[in-house]
Amino acid sequence: MNFFKKKLIIPVVASAFLFIGTSFKDDFFEIAKQIEIFTTLFKELNRNYVDETNPGELMDKAIKGMLANLDPYTVYFNEQDVVRFKINNTGEYTGIGALLTRKEDKLIVKEPYKDFPADKAGLKAGDEIIQVGDVLLSDFKDEASQLFKGAKNTKIDVKYMRQGKVNTTQIILDEVEIKSVPFFGKVDDKTGYIVLSHFNKKASVETKEALEQLKKEGAERIILDVRDNPGGLLNEAVNICNLFVPKNEIIVTTKSKIEKHNSTYKTTKDPVDTEIPLIILVNGRSASASEIVAGALQDLDRAVVVGSRSFGKGLVQRPVDLTFGTQLKVTISRYYTPSGRCIQALDYSRKDKNGMAIKTEEKNFNAFKTRKGRTVYDGGGIQPDVEMEETKSSPITNALLRNDGIFNYATTYYYKNPSLGNQIPVLSDADYEDFKQFLKAQKFSFDTETELALKNTLAVAKKEKLDESIQAEYQQLLTALQKSENALLDKNQKEIKKLMVDEIIKRYQYQEGLYQYYTKNNSEIKKATSILSTNAAYRSILKM
Repeated sequence: MNFFKKKLIIPVVASAFLFIGTSFKDDFFEIAKQIEIFTTLFKELNRNYVDETNPGELMDKAIKGMLANLDPYTVYFNEQDVVRFKINNTGEYTGIGALLTRKEDKLIVKEPYKDFPADKAGLKAGDEIIQVGDVLLSDFKDEASQLFKGAKNTKIDVKYMRQGKVNTTQIILDEVEIKSVPFFGKVDDKTGYIVLSHFNKKASVETKEALEQLKKEGAERIILDVRDNPGGLLNEAVNICNLFVPKNEIIVTTKSKIEKHNSTYKTTKDPVDTEIPLIILVNGRSASASEIVAGALQDLDRAVVVGSRSFGKGLVQRPVDLTFGTQLKVTISRYYTPSGRCIQALDYSRKDKNGMAIKTEEKNFNAFKTRKGRTVYDGGGIQPDVEMEETKSSPITNALLRNDGIFNYATTYYYKNPSLGNQIPVLSDADYEDFKQFLKAQKFSFDTETELALKNTLAVAKKEKLDESIQAEYQQLLTALQKSENALLDKNQKEIKKLMVDEIIKRYQYQEGLYQYYTKNNSEIKKATSILSTNAAYRSILKM
């Protein structure tokens, strides 16, 4: 019988190898065929096109157009991009020490970091940089950060607009260290609080130092805050978990179609404390490495997760160097938490009619078990053990954040109230009404899906010369939409006010002041502190 089974299995296995080999050859032929077609097309296009072409620009757009059909994390960097965007994961660089954003050809200071060059030069959040050295920003189409490159102590003259007035200053470049742990402190006598905002090469070292210092100061329980943390280095996520769990624990596994990209990441060091009660705070902007930390410690029943469902990025990328100094950052695998969960929320292989990736529906989530048998789910980020409805962002709030409605109002508020200092702003109903009037005066666009669809309809109507015939109906719909948006501003007033207060505090007290405010006033921290202070509540969640 065994002999018969062996005889039967051999041809099946052989046929499997034959199938794989044939498939590989078919793919290879198809790739070679398409490359030849494209090469021929590219040569003939550049040779015959009626106007002069820019081969580099054409190829750049062709490649990026091809990759756009995949996921947003698989991207191509041309030679300039590599120099311009290559991330320095040490967290150190020479620069101005400020978060800048470019919108509609404007370069806006979003946040100057305390005591760094931009701050010392007097730049404030909301300032619009209009000239760097001899270069006018309105004429400069490349990445604006290139204008602030240089050796330490390089002096750069800057012209900027503030509240309608043009000002000048000089920035002196210096070494800038972006901390992974920008703040840690105590919520009460026994509860320590650590903010982990990035996963660079110093993330685990800084977290360990914060943890050990808080323990020295008498902390007997810890809140680790990874809200708004977009992720970073995978090995640092493992090392941070290692602070709280023993050696040789599996933290994350990556799985790919290529065997060599399959990896299992385990803890390798002695932990700092495997018993101290621990809560992880997450929200909808906690992604990637943040989700590894939260998901692994949840699966191992080592921490209680509090907040709102995380972003859901379960894809792993690696850079691949190409010819002529170019680079491809390509998604090579998915990562899985210790229970076997992949928490990727969007399926980029499936698109809706608008070309958008389809989100995994909750009814299709798969159930998994933590080490002690608690049920957890895949498919949509890390679901907290204690989910707080009030911490979820409404669409209207997301629009205000995305399009700088709250940010721009905070700028106006700051200059109207110059002497607030370290006081906590208290926003009255009159202040909120002033905010709504500010949005109206600024003709703020929420750019909701409905609003965008309506604008697109009018644009198409103009092309087809039908706009005059539908103008009245369009205006009626637009007015109804604006009324609806105004009603949503009222409905979500509490949520929006909270974010307004956060932004205003940063204007006067920087990030440190905001985190200090959080320790006494933030709802998630209050909830976490309450759970930790009642040992029975904490243990019951973890089934201890």
